[in-house]
Amino acid sequence: MLYPILVVEDDGKIARIVKVYLEGAGFRVVHTEQGKDALEAARREKPMLVILDLMLPDISGEELCLQLKDIADVPIIMLTAKASEEERVAGFALGADDYVVKPFSPRELVFRVKAVLKRFEKEDMPGIVTMSFSLGALIIDDRDYKVTKNGEPARLTPTEFKLLFTLASAPHRVYSRGELVEKALGYQFEGYERSVDAHIKNIRRKIEDDPQNPAFIHTIYGVGYRFSVSRDG
Repeated sequence: MLYPILVVEDDGKIARIVKVYLEGAGFRVVHTEQGKDALEAARREKPMLVILDLMLPDISGEELCLQLKDIADVPIIMLTAKASEEERVAGFALGADDYVVKPFSPRELVFRVKAVLKRFEKEDMPGIVTMSFSLGALIIDDRDYKVTKNGEPARLTPTEFKLLFTLASAPHRVYSRGELVEKALGYQFEGYERSVDAHIKNIRRKIEDDPQNPAFIHTIYGVGYRFSVSRDG
């Protein structure tokens, strides 16, 4: 069974265009116009990815994003007219994996969908199966895209996992924001370097004992970030 892409969009014209282009690229598409229907579809269809309009008639897209993340760790592309840098960064802070501003190119949207889904693929990750740090306090397992902190699961989005994996695979190496965008997202896009800060903030909240004084991911001011703990063993 081919799991679908769930498109949550109340503008019928935009939804039809998105559906035509995604189906032309070989995807199955399920469309809903309202948030409550999207939640039901997510439970029923188990989508591989969600394209989410932020301005819906019954519930804010931001709130729906959080509810969808509670249902399943599904990647989400926000599709919205909210175009400011602050709004984009806020979207990433909610756990979005990508952010497309209206008006948009349908071909570019299909490219973004493929890029986000590629982050789920194991083939593009290095051959390391598990990495353990601080005597097992933090374990990163690329077989299942799982992270545990002190024995408890830390639920990272695909983008957050890829960023953490990239940093942790080369302890003590300093990565610029641009390098992290290219390695973790697979492509460069204007405005995405600021989004790395939002993702790192989310990762710290999930893996650090004290996110304000992180032990694992350190900021190198004016440059980028460094994973500062060596692997166990």
